[in-house]
Amino acid sequence: MLPLIISPNPILRHVGTTITTPLSPEMIDLAKEMFIAMKHYDGIGLAAPQIGQSIQLMVINQSGTPTAFFNPVILKKSWAKINMEEGCLSVPGVFGIVRRPKKIYVRYYTIKNELKEEWLDSMIARIFQHEVDHLNGILFIDKTKKIIQGQELLDNYTK
Repeated sequence: MLPLIISPNPILRHVGTTITTPLSPEMIDLAKEMFIAMKHYDGIGLAAPQIGQSIQLMVINQSGTPTAFFNPVILKKSWAKINMEEGCLSVPGVFGIVRRPKKIYVRYYTIKNELKEEWLDSMIARIFQHEVDHLNGILFIDKTKKIIQGQELLDNYTK
């Protein structure tokens, strides 16, 4: 099982390197291992830094369909924003309100080496933004407007 990295591990604060395309078999295998780890850790998203890899790879499992995103980029954001509760596998026990754009236009490579661009909205947009933050060394606690659970734990994760 891939390890789960917990804050304040410094790898969570690094910007991941771009993955060479076409994707290597090793990168595809890593994404598949991340699907397994995400399920094991009971997550809906997992970014490579969370398993000790400082690269631009994340996986999301929304509605039972695991999807890998290689070199994901947010190209456009809607003006409309939504406040919503977020938590993170790498910051266990802490939850806070984070304001994020409702819709985003994204670009990424699929596990089949296809370059894709699309609009995302609702929960998938929220998860995508949270995981892209991980790839850029940002944790949800950096963006939270209000911690609603786990304030006493927060000091341990930010040292």
